[in-house]
Amino acid sequence: MDSFNQLLHGFAVALTPVNLLWCLLGTTVGTAIGVLPGIGPALTIALLLPITFQVEPAAAFILFAGIYYGAMYGGSTTSILLNTPGESATIVTALEGNKMARKGRGGAALATSAIGSFVAGTIGTLGIVFLAPVVVDFALSFGPAEYFSLMVFSFVTVSAVLGSSAIRGLTSLFAGIFLGLVGIDLQTGQARFTFGVPELLDGINVIVVVVGLFAVGETFYVASRYRHGKDEIIPLKGSIWMTRDEWKRSWKPWLRGTVIGFPIGAMPAGGAEIPTFLSYFVEKKLSSKPEEFGHGAIEGVAGPEAANNASTAGVLVPLLTLGLPTSATAAILLSAFQSYGINPGPLLLESQPTLVWGLIASLFIGNVMLLVLNLPMIALWVKMLQIPAPQLYAGILVFATIGTYGITQSPVDLVLLYVVGAIGYVMRRYDFPTAPVIIGMILGPLAEQNFRQAMTISAGDISALVTRPLSATLLALAVLALFGPRLYALATRPRQPSRTPG
Repeated sequence: MDSFNQLLHGFAVALTPVNLLWCLLGTTVGTAIGVLPGIGPALTIALLLPITFQVEPAAAFILFAGIYYGAMYGGSTTSILLNTPGESATIVTALEGNKMARKGRGGAALATSAIGSFVAGTIGTLGIVFLAPVVVDFALSFGPAEYFSLMVFSFVTVSAVLGSSAIRGLTSLFAGIFLGLVGIDLQTGQARFTFGVPELLDGINVIVVVVGLFAVGETFYVASRYRHGKDEIIPLKGSIWMTRDEWKRSWKPWLRGTVIGFPIGAMPAGGAEIPTFLSYFVEKKLSSKPEEFGHGAIEGVAGPEAANNASTAGVLVPLLTLGLPTSATAAILLSAFQSYGINPGPLLLESQPTLVWGLIASLFIGNVMLLVLNLPMIALWVKMLQIPAPQLYAGILVFATIGTYGITQSPVDLVLLYVVGAIGYVMRRYDFPTAPVIIGMILGPLAEQNFRQAMTISAGDISALVTRPLSATLLALAVLALFGPRLYALATRPRQPSRTPG
């Protein structure tokens, strides 16, 4: 009941005219960004981070959440009509959605995607309402040792999941931890890794690194892969509404996708890619017409799209309750919290109830707005695919430069922006994940602080990390996550037949 009362208070915040406008702006921009290939919510929110110096926290996070949800909706348009997933989570949608569009059923594919996203987003947001307080009650039993171990577990799982290999993910993570340690050590007062540059004594602004990696670096990478000529955009034919049979074949996949997506998104090693693929295979197994899969089965669009949006809601649970980001966009949202001097975690719901519950309530409102925006205005979103890519990339660089310089008016920040952008390009070119850099930069100093506190409490006895049951369990899970897949692969690898000397 307390959660219900808090949610009502959140609606009172989210339904103010100003916050409704921010929500509408976020959902509109998010949908547009999702439609454009190669531009996702992480890059967009990174570009908009400088507004945190001017806009109230509740309004800013309502905007960011609208962009996050909207991009999940809009990404399906590109996948279905262009066969070019705007986000990695919409790869599965392209498998069946594009085949449906080629058969003249693109409208039905877009409709089941939008309605499924609405259903999953609404149920997933309800999951946040009732699950977040439970996680908070559990997290309040954590001490410094448990928090340190939880962060180690998060470092390992997120780096392993977000990268193509654990080595690449951990390399990116340690680079982020290094950036987070630049500046004056608050405990000893000593300067660390400043290399004699006075502007670095206060540390490297996380917004500069986020914009450099996700806006400048990503733009360099996408522009370098730009090929001249136009992609084939499949025109919409017929009605955008689904037939009775298509409704019948869609509603169960919507619910199953939600059940699959939300809990996986809420896990420290979650994300949207795993549940979308899992939902696709589940629907293929349960379908009464499995022969249609690979040729335009509507279940193959409905289930994965629901799983995608449900996992997006699930990602917010560890972010708000534990301060742990499990995706690139969540890592940028965490940096936005820090820009306001707010640390997400178990005390966030008590210290910032207006912000948290206003944000959650705005997700319900945003889902309704997105349903209205996506179905009737689909022709407008399709026209956005005709924007010339060079002008788009140039505009992103201009906004990134102006926004970064506007934070402190420091030329050093501009130099850092493009140095980090160049590094981000190299990382993308050689398949090093960029999200662990931000996670390491933000959580690294917090892990160091909790480790020091744990050592102070235990009088320097490092065994305190393994003698406390919860801390030991988290460390054991981290070791298992790091080495378990490799050991399993070795154990199941077929042995080569031994050759006998002839």
